[in-house]
Order: sequence, then C-alpha cells, then structure tokens
Amino acid sequence: MTTIARRTIRSSPHRTSTETWTAIVELLTQGKQDAARSELLAVVGIASSIITDQAPRDAPIVVTCDGPRTRIYCLYDEDALEGSDANEAHLGYEPLKGDWSVSLPCQADDLSWVQGALKKHSSRITARDLATGLEIDEASDSTNEQPLVLNVKGFLGS
Repeated sequence: MTTIARRTIRSSPHRTSTETWTAIVELLTQGKQDAARSELLAVVGIASSIITDQAPRDAPIVVTCDGPRTRIYCLYDEDALEGSDANEAHLGYEPLKGDWSVSLPCQADDLSWVQGALKKHSSRITARDLATGLEIDEASDSTNEQPLVLNVKGFLGS
C-alpha cells in the first residue's frame, strides 16, 4: 500500500507560473541546495509553460521516491487569490529521498515537445498526457495484500 500526500499550490494570478514552480521546488527540496534542486530548477521554463496552461489544475504533478508519493495540484484565478483550498504546508518526510522522479501533466498538443525538452535536462523529470493520467500499478499492490494478523502473546510478552 502506497502512502500519498497531497499539496495544493496557489498559482496565477497569486503567483506567476515561474514563482509557482519555484514554490513547488522549495516544497520538494525543503530548502536544501543540492543536485535535486538544480535538476528541478533546470526545467523551470518547461514546467512554467505547463503551469501556465493550467495542466496541474485537475491532473497532479506526481512525485515518487523511496517514501510516500506526493501529488501536487495548482489553484488558479479566484481560487488562487482566495487561497482557502490551498495547502502549501511542509511535508513531514523527504519527498526526493532515494530514487525519485517527477511526472508533469501536459496537454496532448504540447506533449512531444515537452518530453523532448525535458529529456535534455533530466531523466527523472518526465511529462505525461493529462487526459490519460498516470499509470498506477494498483492491481499488483492489491494482489499482494495480506490480512493483518496480530500475535497477541508476542505483543504482550515483549
């Protein structure tokens, strides 16, 4: 079973698309000045284009790592100004721990150029068609599930 955290970032007109991506990078890197931060900032123009197209309004930016999965949505227009649905709180875990990747939602018309541009900067940051979503191997997770069995004697004896 995968743990999933959700964050909702205020975007345009509260922030520019570049400022929105920078806020997302800050959230993911937790302020650390490391290689992951440099890699994420290297695609600021491409990510800003996706944010400007409002792709992350309904389809999340998905971050996977050796820990919990993070889904990041953006608010736009009046929702961004009001901000009552925003959740930009610090994550209680390291979202780029170990083998991490970021999947950006993208409109179908822009997908080929966005994927090509991202490949020039990073193999960890990819784009997907926002209409098809992200393939999640839920079937394999559910087939491996076992019922929880509590060993009362072992628990009480410790």
